[in-house]
Amino acid sequence: MRYGFVIDQNRCIGCHACTVACKEEHNVPIGVYRTWVKYIEKGEFPDTKRYFSVLRCNHCDDAPCIEICPTVALFRRSDGIVDFDNSRCIGCKSCMQACPYDALYIDPDTQTAAKCNFCAHRVEVGLEPACVIVCPEQAIIAGDLDDPESRISWTVATQKTSVRKAGKGTRPKLFYLGVDGDLLEPAMLEPQSSYLWADKNPAAETLSGPAVETGHGAALGGAREVYDVPHPALWGGKIASYLWTKSIAAGVLLLAAFLLNLGYGGASRLLEVASPLVALAFTGLTTLLLILDLKRPERFFYILFKPNLKSWLVWGGYILFAYGLLSALWLFFGITQGRVPDLLLGLTALLAIASACYSAFLFAQAKGRDLWQSPLFFWRLLAQAVTAGSATLLILGAVAHASPALISLLSKVLYVSLVFDLAMTLGEISLGHASENVRRAIAHLKEGPLSGRFWWLAVGLGNLVPILLLMWVGLQDGAAYFTSALVAFLVLIGLWVFEDLWIKAGQSVPLS
Repeated sequence: MRYGFVIDQNRCIGCHACTVACKEEHNVPIGVYRTWVKYIEKGEFPDTKRYFSVLRCNHCDDAPCIEICPTVALFRRSDGIVDFDNSRCIGCKSCMQACPYDALYIDPDTQTAAKCNFCAHRVEVGLEPACVIVCPEQAIIAGDLDDPESRISWTVATQKTSVRKAGKGTRPKLFYLGVDGDLLEPAMLEPQSSYLWADKNPAAETLSGPAVETGHGAALGGAREVYDVPHPALWGGKIASYLWTKSIAAGVLLLAAFLLNLGYGGASRLLEVASPLVALAFTGLTTLLLILDLKRPERFFYILFKPNLKSWLVWGGYILFAYGLLSALWLFFGITQGRVPDLLLGLTALLAIASACYSAFLFAQAKGRDLWQSPLFFWRLLAQAVTAGSATLLILGAVAHASPALISLLSKVLYVSLVFDLAMTLGEISLGHASENVRRAIAHLKEGPLSGRFWWLAVGLGNLVPILLLMWVGLQDGAAYFTSALVAFLVLIGLWVFEDLWIKAGQSVPLS
């Protein structure tokens, strides 16, 4: 048994009755929607035509929201309905990033995720979903796709139907008859500064408007979006800061393990004591930022006690805990014995790499955001950890007046990591892109509303200026403590700006 929907846009009159019935049936608050109608227009006045489509959860057979949910709040029932249990939801919003269809939202009353659940409570007692019975044109068909005698099965088998974003591999069970193709692919639409009956939110406009003016939206489909429901950016400064603090926490001990193996331990206790203290502090700050970003932070422990072991949010929590434990052991040996055992150095270095890079797998599960699917993301995170770690150790070394040889070596490591990171950045924004959504997201960085901060702060202040300073004095004069600390400070600022812009750019392309 596999329940699914067919929406016949040849019959649909765009009356919004399904939206109203859904809101009434589930007490959906104002401002959020489980099902909604989107309008577009094509042509030039007076030869224009309006099209619309009904959008909602696709109840995918391979639903990415289920895979990424850390607490099994989302699950697939035996009848194929993708349902949710808001008593387990921690409000991490990862399911919303994973869904390519913008089908989930945060309920402002419960502060948990919600979406269309096929009116499962009605289906269980033999009734059809509320949207089906209220539709005046019988444009919505619901039923068992596996039943050859059902109307929906016959319709899908005998008529030409379309699905949204088939290339995502989610195997959606929401089929469309007679829908305009541009409605199913938002990258084909030209966003407008206002809607049919309202102005857009200016805050949302700062991410969605100017990038299209670079000349690609209208050329693709010639369609204008004239009515939609709000879909705000989900992750912001806390997630960018989490990536930044995690890079510092992981990079400090990764570099310290490398340097101790080269025999750079010394009287300053920089590598044996100060480094694990910084790692512990920033690992704790990383964890705190993740908890504070939850809509239900009091439920954060559900990740440990109600885990979905397919979610990289869960594995990330385990990795951070293990890394914090090894950092504490490192600090213990550094204080009590003045040296760290080689085995602990090796294990901590491995956990440091895992801590820095597990986010690549987490972001890869966010299948709705094409920019974050980059195969270079793992290596970028590793390079950022080396960059952040060497920059932090340079600041600590300058304060502690570490040996000139150590400062010189850290400057060289920072120089190489900066050059490598800059090469990856420029390559990624210049070479061909895997999809139109990636191209649009990159356009926001290169020439859109994010371009000023990207070029002047992330690339200029965070990469080019430190590289030039290091070439000028940092690589030759290991005793230039002030210069080394200044370079490191600029690098850390640029790194945070880049993380913030990367998070914003990934969410700048509409999903529906």
